[in-house]
This record gives sequence, C-alpha cells and structure tokens, in this order.
Amino acid sequence: MAPNLPKDYKVAIFEKKGEPLTFKQVPLELPKSGEVLVKVLACGICHSDAAVQHGVFGNSFPIIPGHEIIGDVVAVPDTEKRWKEGDRVGGPWHGGHDGTCKACQRGLFQMCDNELINGVTKSGGFAEYVTLRTEAVVSVPDDVDPAEFCPLLCAGVTVFNGLRRQNVLPGSVVAVQGLGGLGHLALQYTSKMGYRTVAISSSSAKKDFAMQLGAHDYIDASKGDIAAQLQALGGAACVIFTAPNQELIPPLLQGLGPMGKILVLAASAPVEINTASMIQKGLSISAWPSGHALDSEEAIEFARVHNVNVMIEKFPLEKANEGLEKMVSGKVRFRGVLIP
Repeated sequence: MAPNLPKDYKVAIFEKKGEPLTFKQVPLELPKSGEVLVKVLACGICHSDAAVQHGVFGNSFPIIPGHEIIGDVVAVPDTEKRWKEGDRVGGPWHGGHDGTCKACQRGLFQMCDNELINGVTKSGGFAEYVTLRTEAVVSVPDDVDPAEFCPLLCAGVTVFNGLRRQNVLPGSVVAVQGLGGLGHLALQYTSKMGYRTVAISSSSAKKDFAMQLGAHDYIDASKGDIAAQLQALGGAACVIFTAPNQELIPPLLQGLGPMGKILVLAASAPVEINTASMIQKGLSISAWPSGHALDSEEAIEFARVHNVNVMIEKFPLEKANEGLEKMVSGKVRFRGVLIP
C-alpha cells in the first residue's frame, strides 16, 4: 500500500436487493492500468441510487452506489500519462466505455454498447474512496465547492447536455416542468442559455422561487389549461420534462409550437398520446442520457461562469440511508449530498 493510504476504508453498500445500505470496512486496493484511485470529498444522492437499491437496472449485488462524485486523485499506476496525484476530479454516471462500438466511434461514449456505470455496474462513490476508469474521469476546477458541484455530474449535465442537443434557437420559449432536483437546475441553465424560460409546477407555491431562479413566466398546472397558457406565449419550442407525471405529457404536447419537442429527462409510467396531432405539427418526444467526461466538464464550466446555484442538503456518509429516504419521499431540498 502506498504511503499515507489506509489499508481499508468505509463504504455504504447494498448487500441485497431491496435492503437498506449497510456500512462496512473493505480493503483498499491500488489502481490498475487504466484506473485512478480517488479520495471522495462529496457524492450526490440521485433517484437512480434508489433504482439500484431495487435492481431496476438489472444490476448485481452487492453494489456500492453513487455516481455524482468529486474527489482528489491519491494514487495512479505507473502507466498513467494524464492524471496525477492531487488532481481534483469527478466520477459521473458514465463510468467507462470500450471505444470501439458505433456509439463510441461517433463520440457518444455514454451510449456505449459496453458502458460501465459508476455505482451501477461498478463500485460508486458512497464511500471514502473510489476507483475510476481514466477514460471517463472528469476534470474539476479546484476553486469550486465539491458538495455544491457534484450534482452537476448527473443532474446538471443531463439538463445542460440534453437541452443543447435539441437545436433550439436562443430566444425561443422553453418550458421546464417540475422544480425539484433536476428542475431547479434546468430552469437556471435554460434561462442563462438565452431562452424565454417558463416554469411549470403543480401549484402557485413555487412562483417566487422560480422567478428568482430566472423564469420569465410561470404556469400553475392546477389552474387552467397548460396547453392554452403555453400557446398564449407562442407555443413552446421545447418542454423539459423533469418530474415523473405522465398525465402532463398530452397537454404539454398540445402546448408545443410547430416542430416543438418534449425532452424527457425523468422516467414515468406509460401514457397514451395523440400521434395525429404530432404529425400535423411536426412534434416530437425525445430523451438524452447524461453525457461523457467532456460534457460534464462543460456543464460545470457553464455553471461556474454563469453562477448556476446548485441547492443541496448535506449528509454524513453514515446517514446515507436517511438521505436516500428524504430524496425518495421528496423532502430533500433540492439535491442530497454525502460527505464521507
């Protein structure tokens, strides 16, 4: 073992499907070729971690969850050419790729046929240390708060990268449905990227909050016709769907302008839609899966330059179950973060 590194370290781990996290000490191993060892400074808590708990992704057990990781490199193999000890880095959802499949050849590494996913197919960041694949490591500036910026490695890059891939012209109407962990970031990114931003929430309670985050207009979904309100603004070029409420998809479709699209970033139950109206106006429903390392770096840099406010609630590692429970119940404001 390298000097100053412990022989073992604490992890929060799902031992069996459906069971809560348990805490244990496990042996610390030095990184192999193509890996770096990272001391975790902060790791976000995501709804996908709860999905891992219940085996939704077909993941095996035991598994250490966590894919919104920021920390410092503490060990590299002799073969490593890029990363060095002391580098501030991130470990996002995308945890590795083969570099040979069609998706990789097109630069869509996070869609790799043999993708590795931190905290899903390999050990993640609910731990004091984590081993990351070098091709998926994210460079993180030293001057940002690890706890505040780690959610950008999943929630942030998902909304930032998803929106910029939709080819929506600046100045267009872009609506954000939901103002939770994803939505509060989507609202800020959308406004700061130059769109007329409309916040859509289930009540009027969050109106002032939404306007503070940069919304230009606010729609209370409990009062009146969502579609009509969007059409009164000229019709949305894009609606970012961030909160799983499938009943809203049909009216959101009706609120789109010509060639408008719904960008689905939150999984929901099946829903029936009117495909005839979609054909008539050239509407579409699309989705986007997070991003690769450079996407994450650009999401972080945009947030840093434009002062995107990531709102978090911190939990020590030993309270990871409490953090998960608050996230699942919707009581965390707005992203939970573990501090080992």
